[in-house]
Amino acid sequence: MRNTVISKTNVFKGIDKNPSLLGFGCMRFPTLEKDKPDIDEVLAEKMIDYAYSHGVTYYDTAYPYHHGLSEQFIGKALKKYPRDSFFLASKMPSWLIRSQADAKRIFQEQLQKCQVEYFDFYLCHALSKDNYKPYQLPGVMDFLRQMKTEGKIRHLGFSFHDTPEVLAEILESQEWDFVQIQCNYLDWTLQNAQKQYELIEKKGIPCIIMEPVRGGTLATLCEESRTIFHSADPKSSIASWAIRYAASKPNAMVVLSGMSNENQTKDNIHTISHFRPIDEKDQAVIDQALAVFLSNRTIPCTGCRYCMPCPQGVDIPRMFTIYNEYALSHYADGFIESYEEETQNQSSHCIACGQCKKRCPQKIDISTRMNEITELYLRLKREAQK
Repeated sequence: MRNTVISKTNVFKGIDKNPSLLGFGCMRFPTLEKDKPDIDEVLAEKMIDYAYSHGVTYYDTAYPYHHGLSEQFIGKALKKYPRDSFFLASKMPSWLIRSQADAKRIFQEQLQKCQVEYFDFYLCHALSKDNYKPYQLPGVMDFLRQMKTEGKIRHLGFSFHDTPEVLAEILESQEWDFVQIQCNYLDWTLQNAQKQYELIEKKGIPCIIMEPVRGGTLATLCEESRTIFHSADPKSSIASWAIRYAASKPNAMVVLSGMSNENQTKDNIHTISHFRPIDEKDQAVIDQALAVFLSNRTIPCTGCRYCMPCPQGVDIPRMFTIYNEYALSHYADGFIESYEEETQNQSSHCIACGQCKKRCPQKIDISTRMNEITELYLRLKREAQK
């Protein structure tokens, strides 16, 4: 069953052998309990084995994923396979770097947790104007370059969450082998992913795409949008349109999907194994479905949880999920019930300190949206009691 999933035929600068076009994102493994980081290792390993046996060769983890458990798990899950049969990516946590010594210590810890002697792809994590500053400290980039010279890093790049202008500055500041950006048919214009993609393409280095389904948002959408997609292609999943859209970008070497269950794994593998690039007719369908979806005014949260923890205990992603479910369904009783279940985590506890907004890759005005959610709850509660 190996080699079912395709790789791009493009010759990417500095890449000797292309990974699989579909990459397995290791941020959203199934967990033993809801809203807790502990991975259901039996189920997750079954998913990894299925992906590997069907030709998925790229696995993307990071220091903070699953509260530090992701690297450890993927190291165990891939240990049974020949090291040269897969590509492993991990990331340096920018926010923990205060000196070269921190970079050295964390990098060695990551190698040990992943049970490998080198990373095929290594990233400076979630760069922005502020998050790039740790790599400008004395010796930090020198160390990463040294690791590349020694073969402990095969390809050095960064993941990015900021404006195209900041991206252009970072691209010119160092010699990079690749860049990872958030790119999907919603963010192509909403977050100017188009400009970011074009900057990377012009630089002549490959692009790795994350959040092609935007944390699951583009796998569910709203009923009207789903109807549009199903009418155009009754046999394909809603998520497959988003995966195909990202994979159709010529400079996209890998499209990452943070798969959380077996169905997602199988569906994504089926999509890439029978890959059909998006054509003009498909794009017209996407544009129509997207226009309908945007009219529902959902909050563009991907559930990455970079905003957490909140000092007041608000579960920010959970509040956004509850709100978005209401925005799509208009089911007031469900919203009220879900909100009241989160007694200690409600938006009403928000004091607008602003810490979360600084950490949000989506640049959401979180405190303002928390206030909107609280007001929505109070309004719907009043109406329900009449």
